[in-house]
Amino acid sequence: MGATTPRLIVSDIDGTFINSNGRVSPRLRAAVMRAVRSGVHFGLATGRPHRWLMPVLDQLPISPVCVCANGAVVYDPSSDTVLHSFELSPDDMRSITATVDEVFAARGLSCGYGVERVGQSALDPENEVFLVTSGFHPDAWDPCFGLATVAELISEPAAKLLVRCPELSSAEMFDLVAPRIDAQVTYSMDEGLIEFSRPGINKASGVSILAERYGVSAAETVCFGDMPNDCEMLAWAGHGVAMGNAKPLVKDAADAITLTNDDDGVAAILERWF
Repeated sequence: MGATTPRLIVSDIDGTFINSNGRVSPRLRAAVMRAVRSGVHFGLATGRPHRWLMPVLDQLPISPVCVCANGAVVYDPSSDTVLHSFELSPDDMRSITATVDEVFAARGLSCGYGVERVGQSALDPENEVFLVTSGFHPDAWDPCFGLATVAELISEPAAKLLVRCPELSSAEMFDLVAPRIDAQVTYSMDEGLIEFSRPGINKASGVSILAERYGVSAAETVCFGDMPNDCEMLAWAGHGVAMGNAKPLVKDAADAITLTNDDDGVAAILERWF
């Protein structure tokens, strides 16, 4: 790590800022607050939609501006305001779904689709802004999804288009599809789910908006992450830090590697400065 104290701290959430129990540790909370009290800016950058921030932000005494949906949304929770959004158009999604269907059908596979729509507020009804097809197999922690056909799903702009295939890992899906798609493709979990955003939209593009907002350069920014959707952000930052539990390609994109999220890896780095 460099000796220069950062002016902006940005962390991924899952697998990075929170532990395996979904908690922000007292040690990490204290380190962040020491940094903030010293005048350093802080934000979170996540694949989550802004509606899923509250369980994390409720554990902090501050409400930082956050990069959500892998950079497609920049959100201010203090005023429940979407500051910036970068959406896929219906035509974009029509092209993506046609290509994905062709690739999977050639291998005798099927998949389900989902979309994250931006909406107006973190309080928007979940079934109006997170919609899936019947083959998507939504996670148990997200029971309030809306059910739609593919045509209905892609009829309106969306922050993210998701594709799920339980027969493959996310990395296998990425390798099959990414070379064929003119969009940002990434994944944030292992279990057969890949995510599409507008070309050039990723966590790095979102964090650069935060940096501009605060008058901070990339060289003055430290970022933390653990999954492939963090790679661009870690490469962009002056100090990109991969968690000890990070995927190998994420570690390759980083300048340094810290402890795991369950061992307070983010706090261990921040404590070098604060």
